[in-house]
Amino acid sequence: MSVGRRRLKLLGILMMVNVFIYLIVEVSKSSSQEKNAKGEVILPSGKFWRKPIPPKAYWNKEQEKLNKRHNPILSLLANMTVEENLISNASVLNSCEPDASVTSAIKDFESLPDRFKDYLLYLRCRNYSLLVDQPNKCKRKPFLLLAIKSLTPHFDRRQAIRESWGKETNGGNQTVVRVFLLGQTPPEDNFPDLSDMLKFESEHHQDILLWNYRDTFFNLTLKEVLFLKWVSTSCPEAQFIFKGDDDVFVNTHQILDYLNSLTKDKAKDLFIGDVIKDAGPHREKKLKYYIPESVYEGPYPPYAGGGGFLYSGHLALRLNNISEQVLLYPIDDVYTGMCLQKLGLAPEKHKGFKTFDIEEKHRNNICSYTNLMLVHSRKPQEMIKIWSQLQDPHLNC
Repeated sequence: MSVGRRRLKLLGILMMVNVFIYLIVEVSKSSSQEKNAKGEVILPSGKFWRKPIPPKAYWNKEQEKLNKRHNPILSLLANMTVEENLISNASVLNSCEPDASVTSAIKDFESLPDRFKDYLLYLRCRNYSLLVDQPNKCKRKPFLLLAIKSLTPHFDRRQAIRESWGKETNGGNQTVVRVFLLGQTPPEDNFPDLSDMLKFESEHHQDILLWNYRDTFFNLTLKEVLFLKWVSTSCPEAQFIFKGDDDVFVNTHQILDYLNSLTKDKAKDLFIGDVIKDAGPHREKKLKYYIPESVYEGPYPPYAGGGGFLYSGHLALRLNNISEQVLLYPIDDVYTGMCLQKLGLAPEKHKGFKTFDIEEKHRNNICSYTNLMLVHSRKPQEMIKIWSQLQDPHLNC
């Protein structure tokens, strides 16, 4: 079938769908519209349709452009095939040249903090290679993949996790595997050269994934999308994924018990954590999560705190695909919420996730941890102590 005939066929299908929707709406209107005493439909006095107000903030404007590029109807009207549109989207999204147009598109660009300038200039770049890989990590289909965000100097945190809640197991169908997610920490960011130590650690434990981007706070979103890409190519059969920071304590046994209790339907698009709703960007410049008004406007979708969340491998593959339709945002957990929203999903709040810690009076009581999945934050020594106490066969809570 020629390209022209395929386009006409697609247009015909879209027209039929529109007619079908119109009929449903009309039938619905006839049964649900308010009527007066004479049985006449009461017509609204105000405007039924309001023209949307164009966004002013840079991220919102660029996201709107991306939405249009991924709209099949607009692509058809632009005389582009689906294949041509996908190629166009990929080239736009993955450009790694600094985008000089940003400097004039944002009126206060020069007054923004350097971290925002860097983020905006390279907003579209996702082409970062994997310097250290673990291609055989998922050779045996994992029931649970533990993916821990870490920084190169955090050797003690990684080792504490290996000796406690991050232990790999291969029992029955409950295979648990572990990877640490790292970017580069170059000397210009005032980090010492720890590459030899990291190489030794990787060869010994075989659990390091290292990409060649700068490991900064704003680049945690890059860590997210690159990890999702790695899952889709190197670990697509993982049933469930826990993704979190290297300063959290995780009750892995409690997570496994929870996952084993799920129905098939519940497990398919599972995404749970400590969910934050009705939030928006912070405008105070001194705050870690400060976002200028010229960069982003509007509320945030519901999102799970980045300290840690649990989701299905099936959903990870969907998130990887949809992430191509969402511009990188400098706060990684908000970005994941944006991707979920794009899929028509929302994270589910679970009381077992305590990303803002538990009451101080309960922190030294081991029984406080038996029914939790995650607590933030804990030092390496505390992780090992809590884990050891939870393994005590005589523990009575």
